[in-house]
Amino acid sequence: MTIDVRSISPEESVRRAAQLMDELNVGALPVCDGPKLVGMITDRDITVRSTAAGQAPESTRVGDVMSTDVRTCYSTQAVDEVLGQMGDVQIRRVPVVDQASHTLVGIVSLGDFATRHAGPTDEALEEISLPSEADRSRAH
Repeated sequence: MTIDVRSISPEESVRRAAQLMDELNVGALPVCDGPKLVGMITDRDITVRSTAAGQAPESTRVGDVMSTDVRTCYSTQAVDEVLGQMGDVQIRRVPVVDQASHTLVGIVSLGDFATRHAGPTDEALEEISLPSEADRSRAH
């Protein structure tokens, strides 16, 4: 997992989230209220939930378009279990949180697994890559 993860506040603007994604060359950012994970915002959230809806990026808050139903894992979980979860819900990255405090401690991506666990990763990638329903609703 990556342990030095940058996050963004739900009070920040969507424009700032996009700028930070560009600076870090990532497609998703954990959203934290202090140390506690409260959501995730992706480039797709910005595009579909904000830009396509005609919202102004300077005045739209991250908290207004982020996904709040975030799947997380713990650093102690088995690789196969986390990969299975990623495949089940078609996600490519999972925030790693402390089990007791729910604070963000890292993030693990499908790419992280691909370099170490080819067999289970191939199966998860196949599940993740299946077409899914369009998400035009707000996450909360």
